[in-house]
Amino acid sequence: MREISVNEITGAVKKLCISANVNLNSDICCAIEKAQAEETSQTAKSVLGILTENADIAKEKQVPICQDTGMVIVFAKIGQDVHITGGNITDAINEGVAQGYTEGYLRKSVVGDPLERKNTGDNTPAVIYYDIVSGDKIKISVMPKGFGSENMGAARMLKPSDGVGGVIDFVVDTVKKAGPNPCPPIVVGIGIGGTMDKAAQLSKEALLSPIDKPNENPYYEELENTILEKVNKLDIGPQGFGGKTTALGVNIKTFPTHIAGLPVAVTISCHVTRHAETEI
Repeated sequence: MREISVNEITGAVKKLCISANVNLNSDICCAIEKAQAEETSQTAKSVLGILTENADIAKEKQVPICQDTGMVIVFAKIGQDVHITGGNITDAINEGVAQGYTEGYLRKSVVGDPLERKNTGDNTPAVIYYDIVSGDKIKISVMPKGFGSENMGAARMLKPSDGVGGVIDFVVDTVKKAGPNPCPPIVVGIGIGGTMDKAAQLSKEALLSPIDKPNENPYYEELENTILEKVNKLDIGPQGFGGKTTALGVNIKTFPTHIAGLPVAVTISCHVTRHAETEI
C-alpha cells in the first residue's frame, strides 16, 4: 500500500489548471498549422494564422489562451493500492482548482446553484470522474471546458435499427446546428453506448485523446475519418467564416450497451481543446 498526501494532489491539480489554460497541446497546434497550409479560403487561412499567433503569445507570456477559462472537469484514475492521507480527495481536488484559478489569475465562471446563479468565487466545484484501476499511482487529467462549445453538445437515445448511419447523421447535424457558436475549428468528442449519462461521460473523455493518434479499433478509426470528412464539408470553417476546416479532429469512445438501446452523445470543444495530465 502506497500513501499519497492530499497536499500532493492539491498541488498537482493547481499546476494542471494553470498549464492547461495557457499552453495549447502540441497535437492541436500542429493540426491548426496543417489546416492553414491546406486551406483554399484566404479568410480561413488568415483566421487560422491568428489562432496560432494567439496560442504562441499565451505560451510566451503565460496568460490564458481564451478569456473563458472554463469549468474544470477532472478524470482521476486511482490505483487500488493507494491510500490517500490527510483528508478527502474530492476536497483536495477542489482546493487545487481554487488555488490554480486564484493564483493563475484565471476567470472564475462557476455559479453555486444553476438557478440562483451566485458565483462561487474560485471556480469550484469541479466535475470529477473517478475510476479505480490497478497499481499504486494516481493519474489526474484536467480539462477546463469553456461553455461557448459546451452549450452546443447533445445526447440522443437512438434505436439500434438506426445503426451507424443514424450515429453519423446525429453527429453531423449537431455540428451543423452549432454553426459558428463553439468557435471552430472544433474537436468533436463522441460517446457511444452504455446509458445516456455514460455516453455523455465517454464523449468528454474522448476529448483527452490526441487527435493525431488513430483510434485503436480500425472500425472506429474509419468512422472518425468519415465523420470528420462530412463535418468539414459543412463549410462553417474557422470562426464561422467558411472554409474546409470546421473540425480539426473527431474522437470516439464506446462502451457496451443494452440490446434495446443505442445511446450517443456529442461534446464539442473549441479549437482550444485544453487538457493536461500528470501521474503521482
